[in-house]
Formats: sequence, structure tokens, C-alpha cells
Amino acid sequence: MKTTSTDRRDFLKKAGLLTAGFAFLQFPVWAKSIFAIDYPKHNIPEEKNIDPQWLKSLYNRGERTAYLKSRNELRYIGMPVGGLHAGTVYVGGDGRLWLWQIYNETFEGNQEGIDPKVVNWNDGTSVRKIRVRDGAAYVEPTIAGNKRVLDQGFAVKVVINGKTIIKELNEEHWEEVIFTPAYPMATISYHSKDFPLAVQLKVYSPFIPLDAADSALPATVLRLEVKNTTNSPAEVSLIGWMENGVNKLSAKEGAGKRKNEGSSTANSSHIFSTFEGTEELAKEIDHGSMCFSFHGSNAKRYAAFQPWPVNEQSFKTLVVEQATAMAPEKLVGGIGTTKNLAPGKSVTADYSVSWHFNNANPKLKNLVKDAGEGYQYGKRFKDAKAVSVYLNDHFGKLTTTTELWVKTWNDTTLPHWFMERTFLNIGTLATANTYRFADGRFWSWEGVGACAGTCTHVWQYAHAVARIFPELERDLRQRVDLGLGFKEESGAIMFRGENETHPAIDGQAGTVLRFYREHQMNADDSFLRTNWPKIKKAVEFMLAQDKNGDGMTDTPMENTLDAVWEGEIAWIVGLCIAAAKAAQLMAEEMGDKTFAQLCETYVANGRKNMEKELFNGEYFIHRPDPVQGRKKLGSYNTCHIDQVYGQSWAFQVGLPRVLAKDKAVAALKALWKYNFTMDVGPYIKTHVGGRPYALEGEGGMVMNTNPHNESQPFGENVTWQLGYFHECMSGFEHQVAAHMMAEGMVGESLVLTRVIQDRYHASKRNPFNEIECSDHYARAMASYGTFITACGFTCHGPKGELGFAPKWNKGDFKTPFTTAEGWGTYAQKKTGMKQLHSLKMSYGELALQKLTLERIDKGALKSVTATLDQVKVPLSFKQQGEVLELVFDKKLMIKENQSLNLVFS
Repeated sequence: MKTTSTDRRDFLKKAGLLTAGFAFLQFPVWAKSIFAIDYPKHNIPEEKNIDPQWLKSLYNRGERTAYLKSRNELRYIGMPVGGLHAGTVYVGGDGRLWLWQIYNETFEGNQEGIDPKVVNWNDGTSVRKIRVRDGAAYVEPTIAGNKRVLDQGFAVKVVINGKTIIKELNEEHWEEVIFTPAYPMATISYHSKDFPLAVQLKVYSPFIPLDAADSALPATVLRLEVKNTTNSPAEVSLIGWMENGVNKLSAKEGAGKRKNEGSSTANSSHIFSTFEGTEELAKEIDHGSMCFSFHGSNAKRYAAFQPWPVNEQSFKTLVVEQATAMAPEKLVGGIGTTKNLAPGKSVTADYSVSWHFNNANPKLKNLVKDAGEGYQYGKRFKDAKAVSVYLNDHFGKLTTTTELWVKTWNDTTLPHWFMERTFLNIGTLATANTYRFADGRFWSWEGVGACAGTCTHVWQYAHAVARIFPELERDLRQRVDLGLGFKEESGAIMFRGENETHPAIDGQAGTVLRFYREHQMNADDSFLRTNWPKIKKAVEFMLAQDKNGDGMTDTPMENTLDAVWEGEIAWIVGLCIAAAKAAQLMAEEMGDKTFAQLCETYVANGRKNMEKELFNGEYFIHRPDPVQGRKKLGSYNTCHIDQVYGQSWAFQVGLPRVLAKDKAVAALKALWKYNFTMDVGPYIKTHVGGRPYALEGEGGMVMNTNPHNESQPFGENVTWQLGYFHECMSGFEHQVAAHMMAEGMVGESLVLTRVIQDRYHASKRNPFNEIECSDHYARAMASYGTFITACGFTCHGPKGELGFAPKWNKGDFKTPFTTAEGWGTYAQKKTGMKQLHSLKMSYGELALQKLTLERIDKGALKSVTATLDQVKVPLSFKQQGEVLELVFDKKLMIKENQSLNLVFS
């Protein structure tokens, strides 16, 4: 969240909390009641009134999500389908591409979000102006039809039984269009009674977990398939088109000309798009090149193509290899192919769009010096045609492996909706929210174009990246957190790198935990060994914030709620305890016994005192500073969403418990009781000032509530940040859902995750854009943590350790998993008196020394047999309660397409 005073004042004004004067805040009449004896009553119902049948359905595999034209569910859909850090390209509900935020124009203040507009929202007391960073796209979602900056599309012609039928892949041309998401791939099917063949389009960019380079191509693949489902032969003609988008924003009349050039090889055809103009235009952010390609043979190229309206003549356009158009005239290129289809046969046409815009926003260059040399894809490829040639040369590997991942991710017994919601937020990496500069540095806003500097106290929630592209997180730790953002003399980590001048306590602690996670997601201990001296300093800085030595951080320091809270704050205390535990384990691995003991003592003292002093018998609180008291903003005796965040983090990296289970569960139950509601409407109407991230009729977990109806629950001198307390921010909700899942509160976890899924249903807004401070907010990638805990997944790459402990359906469970060097599928099943477990590697390899599983039924297991591709593997086995621990005599190397099978008797 942004912390400048200008933005704070602006937010406060727009929230209706500030009327005049900066030195002394003057509150409007309704706001005065917030700080008086008649503070709004807590009005979240204890009884949630959840339909038992609906709750039961959440556990089931169910059906894949599908959005239909007939239900008016297509207009808001925008799935990111470009490469990582290559700008934003959306595929819409009918398969057409839109948005085209590939020009690097996104920047804080004037080009935030996917649509830089202010909207009106009635918060129950007044109509407020809502900016992008305050949830504009939540209140008024952007409609695809209004943001098609460039013309792009497909048409299909069928000649069958003497009849010619032509349709565009546009929802207006079909009776039914069905959009089926499986991020990173969207599948769109088209249906009409007057069109006898089956038409399907798959849209995605190469996306290969653990391969950050080939997942970051500035390109989109469009795989069009037409199948003859009739008993008659048919002639099928396909044509695709793409507008030359070079200098689309900057080229005015007389500024130069657009140019399209056709070319081909034995297995590809290309329309290469450029712009010829002045030297000044060559410096613009939208100057570069594009390429529209067909990956196959026997295609016709049209450097100039005028498809509208699409008719028979459109398919008879003469082949033209070069064409120009004076700015601002539009220039469109097309590529077509024709094939005769016997009954039952199909044709697949693989197209792609690639782009190359390497001029960084001048404002970004001033903000981050690394942006000065452009982007990594700009360094890797000369132009968009070079991107397309690379894509074509490796087309089989890139597309097959992407589709293998989609198949692997969805080859599971976990619910379709759950797999969709916990994974899709990683699409943030494929938006204008993230960048990778020419020197390889990864950098991000918090949300698209808002709040600079890959903020530690936001990104620490985002578990997805470290599990899917761990090299990005490792580089960020080394290059920024222990590099340009690190203070050698103190060990402090600037929480926005060079874009900030001080640390944040939660960001510091969370980053220590991330050091441990990045170590676990590495194949060996090189990351930890290389960085340990600086990691140790960072831990020492964190430990030093406990001034009285009781293991509870008590130094006033900024946190993710953009304020400096004073006193002993449960969620920050607990987070530091978890970080100290991670530091202890890292120190032990590095042989630093003295430091390990120091951390262990801190953890023991902190846990004892936190449970004694900060637990009120029902939940964990914020104990005021003994001198300041409750004068300043804080959570105090209220019920705060992150109160046991440290224990939540511990589950993500397989730490021993850092809080007693009974107290942690009590805190989660209090959050369910006091903060969660199936309808936030009554609450946000009375507790005003928050941003609209959940609206009337929608469920959610409110950030901070006052269940005991204290008169001044958040302090005497409340500031603008109070508005946060009344919001439902999905990243925090996902964090709680992940923790609930880990503690066995499976139903509550599923409900909380499902209400977020329902808030982002395509009938209401874009399912692929979870919003906090602007669009595609990074914290929402916390959703992957709920998948981790649902599987009970743990791993430690350097030690060769892996573990699974599914939270339901244990007798027949299957899930994908990723490790440091490979990914695949884990399954367990109860069969008679035996239980079967298997690990199959679909990609890469897995070095395995120790495997930890669970007993499916009660009782003791007497023996286990392990085979790797039918070859028996020697091991030792012990059971401790429900935990089954297998240690292999020699470290196994399970390679691609190999399976490890275990039979327990």
C-alpha cells in the first residue's frame, strides 16, 4: 500500500474522512461518531446461515467452470495470455484479444490499473469517487468491447453439401459461446444450429513452471481447431488477422507510415509490422514491432487485409507481401489456410501474436535505474519477428509442455473451482504489474501501476511465485533484499528497495521466512550458503526490535497497513517468532550453533509471552505501549485478520508449531465468528470509510472488527488508515483460508475461498483480476498457500525431503506438486487392507531422500514396499502416530516420466 502523505490525504478526502486542514484533521459529522461513545455496533451475525448442501458441494470435484454467452457472462472476462513481465494482453470471453497494455505506459498516478478511470460508489451514506487503487474496477468492471485498442480476430468458412457458411469468432455470430478457463489456458467453443462443424479456440502464452525464461515470451498462441462432426466432406477455410499496433498511441497524422511485410519458411508464415517515422517517434514507449504468425505450411499471407464485413470475398483476397499505411490510418495483416476435411477429421491451425516494445516509460527510468536499458525480452530478442521465429523453432516443446502443465494441474481430486481460484492469481506475473529488466532484475508494483518497489510486506503474502518460478524469488532476495535495499551496517531491508528509505517490521520478518522458503525450493544449499552472512544480519536486525528481551517485538515501525503501530502487536510478534524459528533452522544447517541457540531462545520466550500476555482467552490482541497507551491507531482488543499470521506462515514452510494449536484455532474461530459474514452489506453501511472490495450481497472476512463494542476500539487519535479496517482484502482472506485449512478447519477455509471465487464470478466482474490497491494485486497470490495446506505439502530441496498430508478425501486423493527441479503428480488410495501412494514426475527430476506421509486409517502399518519403475528400492520405515516416515538408503533420482510407487500393508 502506498505511503506518501499526498496519497494519504487524497484517499482520506475521497473516503469522506477529511474535510479541511492537514495539520489538524477535521471530521464530518458522520465520522465523529466513529471516535465517540456511539461507535457503530458490531453487526456481523454469529450464525452464518450457510446451506449445508452448498457447503457439502464445496468438497466435491464438481464440474469445470464454464462461462456462457447465454447467461451474459462474457463481457467482463479478461484472462492474461501474454508472457510473464511482457505487459498485459487479455483474451476475452469470445476469444478475441483485448486491452493490449504492452506499450509500457502504465505508471502511478495517470495510467494505473487496466482502465485509469474514477467511478462513483454509494457506500451507504454518500456517493464517493473511487480511483483505480481504491477499487474502481470492482465497482464498475471494464467491459472488453470498450478496450479493444487493436483489431484482431478470426473467421471460418465452411463449404458443405453445396452450401457456404461464414462466421467470425465473435460472440455476435454464434448462438452460444462457452469460455472454459484453466489458467494459463483458456478454451473457447462456438456453437450455432446453422454451423454444422465444431469450432474451438485455445489461447495462452507458453507457461512452463520452473522455466521463467520460456514462460516470459512476449507472445500469445492461438490454437484454432475445426472438426467435421457431420457425415459429409467439408472444405474449411480459416483466416486470422492482426492490426499493426506500432506507434498506435503516439503517431499522429503525418508522423510516418506503418509497414507490414510478409515472409515464410517451410513451416511458418509471418506478417512483420513496423513503423517508419521520425527519430522522436522512435523514442516513444509504443515504438517497436509486432509479428502475426502462422505455425504451419501452405498458408497465404495478406500484408493488407480488409475483413469487414467478412464474406466470401474476404477469403479471396490476393496475396500481398508488403503494404503501408500513413498514420493514423489502420493497417491490418492476415494469414489464411484451407483444408478439406473428411467426416470425423479435424484441422488445427496454430497462430501467434508477438510484440517487442523495449522503450521503458521515462518516469519508470527515473524511479528504477535498472529500467534504463529496457526489458529482458528486449535484450534476448532483436524484434518481434525474432520472438516469433524462436517460438516457431521451439513450438512443439513450448506448447506441449504448457499443455502438459495444464493437464497436470487439473489431474486432481481437488475441486475444479478450488484449483482455479488458488492458482489463477499467478496471472499477475503476466500483466503490466511486473517487469523483468534487461539485467535480469524482477521488479513490480503492488497492483498495476500503483505503489512501487516490489514491496516486502505485500509480496511476502504471495506464495505462488516461489513455488512455480522459484528463480524469480531467489534473484529478488539476492539482488534487492540483500543487495540494493540492504543496509550493511544494521541489517535492515528497505521494504521497497531503492524506492524507500526505511524498513517495515512485517516486511523484514516475512523476508526472513522467504529466505528459508527460497532455500527449500533450491536443489542444493548454495543459495543459503552464499547469502547466510547477510541473512544473519537481517535476522539480527529483526531480533533487535525486541527492546525488553521478552521475545515480543515492541519497537514502533511501519507495517503493511501503512502506519507505525506502538506496543506489542500479536500479528507482528507472531510473525517475528516464526521468522526466528526459520532463522534457527537455517543457522543449524550452516553449523552456526551459537546463533541457532539465540534464535531458539527468542522463539521460546516469544511464544510463552505471546500466549500469556496477548491472548485474551478468545483471540490474540495488540497490547498498548505502556507510555503511549491507546492514543495512536492500533488494533488493541479488536479482532484482527492477521493475528496468527506467524503460524500461518509456519505451515507454508514446514516449521514446527510456533503457537499452541488450541490458541491458534481459537483465534481462527474468533475470526470466523466476528469477522466473516455471508453478506458484508450491513457491515460496510455502518462502518464506512473502507474501499469497495466486497459489496452488498457478497461474502467476505472484514479486516478488523470490534466485537466487544468498545467506544474507542482503534485508539484515540485515529488516522486515515482506519478505512482499511472495514474492508475485505482478498490477499488477507486467502492467508486466513490457508491457515484454517492447515488447522483442520476445512469447511471454513473452503467457504472463505469460495466467497472470493463468487465475488469474482464473470457475471459480475473479471474473474482473473483480484483487486486491492489497483488491479491484479500481488498479495492475492496468497491463494496458492491454501492449495499448499490442502495438500499438506512440505519440501526441502537440499535435504531431499518431501511430504504430503491431504486435509480431506484421504482415501482417494491426487494432486499436482512442484519442487526445485521438477513437477508431477502425487496420489494416495486406500484399497482393502493396503494403502497405495505414488509420485510421478511429468517434468524435470526429483532428488528424494525422505518422504513423509500419513496413515489413511487408524492403526499400525507393518510393512512398506517401494519400487521405482518396477525396481525395488531399499528404505527404512517408521510410524509415529498417524505420520509415516520413509528414509531411502540412497538418495533417489526420480526422472521425467518415472514413477515411485509405495504399497503399505
